[in-house]
Amino acid sequence: MKRRKYTCGLDAAIDVMGGKWKALILWALQTGAMRFGELKRSVPGLSERVLIAQLKEMEASGLVHREVFHQVPPKVEYSLTELGHSLITALLPLGEWGEQNMARIEAIARRAQPRS
Repeated sequence: MKRRKYTCGLDAAIDVMGGKWKALILWALQTGAMRFGELKRSVPGLSERVLIAQLKEMEASGLVHREVFHQVPPKVEYSLTELGHSLITALLPLGEWGEQNMARIEAIARRAQPRS
């Protein structure tokens, strides 16, 4: 997250959750706290290295809470903060729009692929 003055609310929101992976991580966490491995399995295609980096950024921006349980073996859970839950509430209509238009979007993408 950049530390600067924003031009509008959308500018601030995109700065906090910009990129493909953060929104998908938030989406996975909306059902409740998850351990690292569960979260990685919930977001197909996400590498461990990228997940670690994104979680650190999301924790620093106040979207995600990281709780360490001092036990053997060590246990860490990630969950949404109040700010993270409020962002999910804002993303729900976008997700619904995507569900309603997924077939159309996939068809357009298929037509745009070069033919061999």
